[in-house]
Amino acid sequence: MKLRPYQQEVARAVMHSVQHGSGHVISVEIARQGGKNELSAHIELLLLTLCMADGGTVIKCSPTFKPQTVISMRRLCDRLDDFGFGGIYQTQMGYMVSLGSARVVFLSAEENSNVVGHTADLLMEIDESQDVGKEKYTKEFRPMGSSTNVTTVHYGTTWDESTLLEETKQANLEMEKRDGIRRHFRYDWQAVARQNPAYGEYVRSERDRLGEDHPLFRTQYALLPIAGGGRLLTRAQVSSTLGEHSRMRSPEQGATYVAAVDIGGEARASADGSPAREPDSTAVTIASVETPERNSNGPALPILRIVEQATWTGVPHAQLISQLSAVLRPWKPRCIVVDATGMGQPVAGLLKREFGTHVQPFVFTERSKSDLGYEFLSLINGSRIRLYAQDGSAEYRQTLHQLERARAVYRPNQTMSFHLAETDGHDDLLMSLALLSVAVKDFTPRVARGAERPEPLYQPQPLWTRPRVAVQRPLFPL
Repeated sequence: MKLRPYQQEVARAVMHSVQHGSGHVISVEIARQGGKNELSAHIELLLLTLCMADGGTVIKCSPTFKPQTVISMRRLCDRLDDFGFGGIYQTQMGYMVSLGSARVVFLSAEENSNVVGHTADLLMEIDESQDVGKEKYTKEFRPMGSSTNVTTVHYGTTWDESTLLEETKQANLEMEKRDGIRRHFRYDWQAVARQNPAYGEYVRSERDRLGEDHPLFRTQYALLPIAGGGRLLTRAQVSSTLGEHSRMRSPEQGATYVAAVDIGGEARASADGSPAREPDSTAVTIASVETPERNSNGPALPILRIVEQATWTGVPHAQLISQLSAVLRPWKPRCIVVDATGMGQPVAGLLKREFGTHVQPFVFTERSKSDLGYEFLSLINGSRIRLYAQDGSAEYRQTLHQLERARAVYRPNQTMSFHLAETDGHDDLLMSLALLSVAVKDFTPRVARGAERPEPLYQPQPLWTRPRVAVQRPLFPL
């Protein structure tokens, strides 16, 4: 078999523990798309080949059955085909692959999955261990190898200090100090790039796009953990948003603009007739879009310069439409992202009647808000969003206040949430700023087309998608 040098190190440690019955628990952190799954498939293939006569079971669990478990099964079958076992191995019951008397059982670690009753006597693998529930692992998976003292491998990338992978890693590092046996293996993107220069070029472009301190870059490529909560932005990040251009009351000829609208609540009295807590405002943010020609790592990313803001507090939505339209109409935005959550949906629908396909509704869910937060951070980290110069306005003061006071919570499933604590006020202007990242997600400069109408700026698609990377081909002998 052929693997890269860093993969060989892990494979040798795993096979040594298996062949000597050491029962080690090994943790492996490899940067995203660095060959972690290919390594796992090669180890499974090797064990199936060695044990096809005598038999034995490998158990591999993943956070979800579809797509993760299915992808792992397909990868193992592809490797079996590559090494001439096509027509010899068998797949059984939709979750097992066997070669002779040996087999690999693929299981889901989802909370409602029924996995009790299986036994691992060759190896147990925990894929994306940072996303597997600690209670599920401890109660249902760990006992599968207790009677055989099975070797266990946890694969994944860093998230925070509370994950199963991080706890396993810390325990392994402590044991290494006592007996000198290496149990934790860590290869960040730079270690992978030394063996795969093309990968290094890709990650450097991601670093430029996201920023080195972006949570996804830190965890998936630099393998650095994030804190479980705290401020969304550091002081340096907030300072990077301060621009020197003047606020504008009307558009400049030839400039391109985008807008975002966060829909606030309507004023309501409390049950006893006394005034209720002041609702959050409806906030509009308008930005000009500048697209440099190129940078050293590929196409340049658009830069947003905030030129105007407006807010309405407690205004009934029926009266709000005409006021929103009056503010937006002179700027002729190429894209208007509108919060269409709850009562925002009819507002977005009415705005679409006037502005047509330029209106892009955005519904806040746990996942979409998380994606929005990550995209917003990439704008901040890349210094690609700038507020107008201090003008003494309430909008300017509130925008800075919300940027400085915004808090972030990072969840074990690699999603995030950002908000202001109730004692710090509302986050309406913050959300309208963040929504601008949707408006320029797939921005391309306007091109003259004669009498043809320009195509709409925004084509809906997930905010965060992982790049497709070709399957690693064998490089080095094991």
